[in-house]
Order: sequence, then C-alpha cells, then structure tokens
Amino acid sequence: MSAAVPAAPQRRRDLRFVLSCVGVGLAAGLLSGLFGVGGGTVIVPMLVLLLGFDQRLAAGTSLAAIVPTASVGVVSYAVHGSVAWIPALILAAGAVVGAQIGSWLLARIPQNALRWGFVGFLAVVIVMLFIVVPSRDAVLELTVASGIGLAVLGLFTGVMAGLLGVGGGVIVVPALIFLFGTSDLIAKGTSLLMMIPTAVSGTIGNVKRRNVDLVAAALVGVAACTTTALGAWIATLLSPLVANILFACFLTFIAVQMAIRAVRARRTR
Repeated sequence: MSAAVPAAPQRRRDLRFVLSCVGVGLAAGLLSGLFGVGGGTVIVPMLVLLLGFDQRLAAGTSLAAIVPTASVGVVSYAVHGSVAWIPALILAAGAVVGAQIGSWLLARIPQNALRWGFVGFLAVVIVMLFIVVPSRDAVLELTVASGIGLAVLGLFTGVMAGLLGVGGGVIVVPALIFLFGTSDLIAKGTSLLMMIPTAVSGTIGNVKRRNVDLVAAALVGVAACTTTALGAWIATLLSPLVANILFACFLTFIAVQMAIRAVRARRTR
C-alpha cells in the first residue's frame, strides 16, 4: 500500500496574500510577453520572499501559473505571425523527455558545478547578444536537419529545467536566434508555445504530489494574463538591438541569482 501524500499546509487567504499574488503576476506577465520566457524567475523568488513559500512549492505554483500566461503570450505573438507552430511542438516533445532525464540526474550530478556552468553559459549568451543582432525578416525554416536540431535543443532545455529549475525561454530564445537564425519575435513566440505542454505536464505531476498552491497559481496566472499581451506589444515596438540589450540585462539578473545560490550552497557545506 503506497504512502499517502502529505497535505499542503493551509495559508491565510487575506488581502495581503491576494495583492502579493496579483503584483507578482503583473510583473511576471510583462516579462513573459516581452522576453518570451515563463516568468518563473520572478514568480519563484517573490513567492518565497513575500508569502514564505518553500522553494519547491513556489516552483510548482509558478509552473501552474505559466500555463495561462504563456497561452495569452502565444496568441499575442501569433497575431503578428511570430509563432513557428511545428518547431515549437518539436521543442516541447524534446523538453518533456529532457525534464524526466534532468529529474533523474538531479541526485547524481553536483548542483554547484551545474550552477556555475550555467552562469558561464549565460555569460556567453549575454556577450553574443551585443554581437549578433537578429533580422526581423528571418523565419524558422523546418528541414530534416533543423528538426533534429530542434529536438536536441528541446531535450537539452528539458534536462536543464529538471536539473536547475530554469525556464526554457532563457535557453530557447537565444538558441533560436543564434543557432537557427530566427528573428527575435519568432523566437519569443515559439518559446512561449513550447512552454505550454511542458508546463501542463509538470503541473499534473505537481498536483498529484500536492506541490502546488492552486489558489496562488490562479491569482498569479490571471494577473499575468493582463500584462502578457502588453509585454508582447512592447516587444514589437522595440528595435532588435534594443530588444537584445534588454534581454541581456534580464539574463544578467538571472546569472547573478544563480551565482548567489552557488556561493550560498558552498558556504553551507
């Protein structure tokens, strides 16, 4: 007979709780639409800081909130023809498999080495963003070679998500720009579409393990939906160079977060 899953702790659903979730959602939605990322880099630390969520519950809640957020983002980019539908599904298939591999590897690979490796990866991407400026006319052409490449990219993205909990957009958006020569808008729209099946799959597992606060996820997700379209609209107004600079600043923030975690983990040994 399998052991029962422990019930999630009850939280006060007061005005502070609601306003905190809404504020986090508004910020996450804007970043999601602007950069084509899930918004987890904002949602997770803010839920921990403002509402006292533990890291695992915050990550599960964030993943659930990403589903409606990314859906609105996809529609916003699709209106401008900036979503590569089939490539996104290939990426998603690879990411779902990769996430399972990453979860399996989690206990077998030193986390700190991975964190510093990812910081190094982000540093290279940040430098490249100032060197390579994408063309708005560039499309993502689907060939046998690019299809295989997309599957590998999705697999790698999923593995990193399983190992470090990083969102796929942080990897997929720059990879589509640099490796596949895609415009920044198509990269962002495609990244958001890729996240939906991945987030749904992860959320189903989290709900079974009671590793998600559904009320908080709903509040964050609905609030995020109101600003995701705004972020996507702003992205269409920015020049590719300005968009790259802003994305580089965002990645710098993530790299600093990851480096701080690595330093703290080393000190606690």
